[in-house]
Amino acid sequence: MTTAPATQPPSPGPGTSTPVPPPAPEPASGPSASEPSASAPRAPAPSACTLVVCRGCCCGDPVKHPRVDHAAQLARLRAAARASGGRVAVRTSPCLGPCGQANVVVVRPSPAGRRRGGRPVWVGWVMDDVSVAELLEWVTTGGPGLADPPETLALQFVERPKPPH
Repeated sequence: MTTAPATQPPSPGPGTSTPVPPPAPEPASGPSASEPSASAPRAPAPSACTLVVCRGCCCGDPVKHPRVDHAAQLARLRAAARASGGRVAVRTSPCLGPCGQANVVVVRPSPAGRRRGGRPVWVGWVMDDVSVAELLEWVTTGGPGLADPPETLALQFVERPKPPH
């Protein structure tokens, strides 16, 4: 197999100048492709206590629970997670099961909480500002395995539904 000899561009004739390539583009300002934007969902920090908020058939349904501002409740939880410095994360889930105890939130322990014996806790009837405040108080102080829940929040703990056979 033979290769063609490399050719050089023709040299400009007398009285002409060599074209100058355009300058390299400057880096764009703002977040780079490797940095998440403010609106992009972020994965929970590896040390986060995670709130899994049910938004299934009954939880978060304004028809079934018209006196609850479900969107504001979720926004409050997410704002607290953003302000927590990575200690709290919030996710939503389709129906978690115990519909008679809506709104349901599962509090998953952080890895440190799990090492100290913490296990996921199912909280039912999270329908008012007091419940949301107590939930946030608990998870911002460590959550399962690291901090005791407020006594009135503990009254709202429900059993995890049994999986169907």
